[in-house]
Amino acid sequence: MEQSPQWRDGKFVNPEPLQNDLIGALVALREVSPDAAPHAPVPVTRVPAHHFDTMPASGLRVTWLGHSTSLIEIDGARVLTDPVWSHRPSPYSWIGPQRFYEPLIAMADLPPIDAVVISHDHYDHLDYATVVALTKTNAVFVVPLGVGAHLEYWGVPLARIVELDWWENRTIGAVTVTATPARHASGRTGFFDNDATLWAGYVVTGVQHRVYYSGDTGLFSGINEIGRRLGPFDVTLIEAGQYHRTWPDWHIGPEQAVNAHTRVLGRHMMPVHWGLFTLAYHTWTEPVERTVVAADSARVSLLTPQPGEGVEPTLPYENRRWWPSLPWQTAADHPVVSTRVPR
Repeated sequence: MEQSPQWRDGKFVNPEPLQNDLIGALVALREVSPDAAPHAPVPVTRVPAHHFDTMPASGLRVTWLGHSTSLIEIDGARVLTDPVWSHRPSPYSWIGPQRFYEPLIAMADLPPIDAVVISHDHYDHLDYATVVALTKTNAVFVVPLGVGAHLEYWGVPLARIVELDWWENRTIGAVTVTATPARHASGRTGFFDNDATLWAGYVVTGVQHRVYYSGDTGLFSGINEIGRRLGPFDVTLIEAGQYHRTWPDWHIGPEQAVNAHTRVLGRHMMPVHWGLFTLAYHTWTEPVERTVVAADSARVSLLTPQPGEGVEPTLPYENRRWWPSLPWQTAADHPVVSTRVPR
């Protein structure tokens, strides 16, 4: 860890530091949307056990399970991103954000998983109970530097833990997984372990297809290099939700997510990091509403599947509006603009 270019003065750092307006964020608590969480059941697709019996005909299928959890089937391999099956992404079972809906597939019904990629150690991305359950499978866990200590402590065999720095990669079965830069933070105690482990996005490269998953990130000036080195991508999974103008560097926001998609040379974009937990003040549907507007303006091919629906990005797909119509703030009403990034 200390040999990493990202390590400085006893912790990991971003090339462009995160900006926070704590007082502004506290004042903005008065602005929390009354629709920050759903008041009615969210339309979802329950994933049948036989859904994954055969690989997709196109060679690439993404099944979004809510928030940042997706199952990527790519050129004969299966990769699970930031799996969270717990009811709350919290250190405690009795407090914290609650899921909008129960897991869309039982852990026991998951197909054989080749790799589990974890972007960082925040609770909505690294879930103890889920990791322990997946330990009973043969999946390899790919994590940023330092995160492997959590997994080892929880009982994951060392032989199944792969720790990567940015730009490092490991071939697992039929795919190569490369850790990519991201602009975020880490820590599970809120004080003692801040930025003690690294954060990352990932590129999954198969024989014929390439997928980019951003992890949690603000926009950063080096994001173009991901596309230059590893793109173009058949589909990008970019976090588009859980944002606020007072902490613009932590999460990228809808408009910048579309911008990031074009910067990394993506062909089709699927917004993630929304639709399962309330982690910000905005209406729960606002991320997808704003992403649709931004994608239309930029002429970006957007995929907005219902949670649990499998999509083959390289085949024709017709989006449908499955989420309810609720009041939401536009980009002009509530701009989210990361700092220190040349336009």
